[in-house]
Amino acid sequence: MTAGRSAALVVAVAGILVGFGTVGFLLSRHLHAVRPALEAAPLNPQPPPTAAANPRPQPIPERLPDFSLPDLGGVSHRLADWRGRPLVVNFWATWCEPCRREIPLLKTIRRENAGNHLEIVGIAIDHPEDVRKFVGELGIDYPILVGEKGGLEAVSAFGVDTVLPFTIFADAEGRIVTLKIGELHRDEATFILARLAEVGKGRLSVAAAREQIADGMRRLAVSRAAAGSD
Repeated sequence: MTAGRSAALVVAVAGILVGFGTVGFLLSRHLHAVRPALEAAPLNPQPPPTAAANPRPQPIPERLPDFSLPDLGGVSHRLADWRGRPLVVNFWATWCEPCRREIPLLKTIRRENAGNHLEIVGIAIDHPEDVRKFVGELGIDYPILVGEKGGLEAVSAFGVDTVLPFTIFADAEGRIVTLKIGELHRDEATFILARLAEVGKGRLSVAAAREQIADGMRRLAVSRAAAGSD
């Protein structure tokens, strides 16, 4: 496939995956009854034939939804507990390969943005015992909530279907600036966080930030595809 055709394909895919027009992917495999029915995002996802064939549970909300999930100690938390801080909410699972790959980046983002009071909250759609072991092995230092029972409801609250990982970026007022489905890359995180910071300083409206992020993510996807075709 030529670089031009690769870039065109990525643009089409990115248009589906990025921003408030995000559409989830069809469920292709079922996990056992205790584990929620989710799948890992493919490396090169193909869009569904039509949105009607794969409807989202509901539109992506303007603000962080209100739900409660326990941490690994069994203490319940709401996303509103972190209100007043820019927030990155990452949905993941221990069995999801792209989820595991992006965890070191999330740890780095938290460390680099400590001065901006940004917080990362991981929501694991998995068994608590598996999550506890994995958190210890990787030294995850940001808050982790476990959605073994309420996880699918939390996923649905963001208007996302059966795919992991996905990451939400919200400002200190709880307004969702963007939602990224699939593995988060360093260049994407840097671009999004820069716009999130501008929103926090009052230099950029949320609507303008969403538009800039959508355009920027498409450009980054095209550049990544072109580099991979060389």
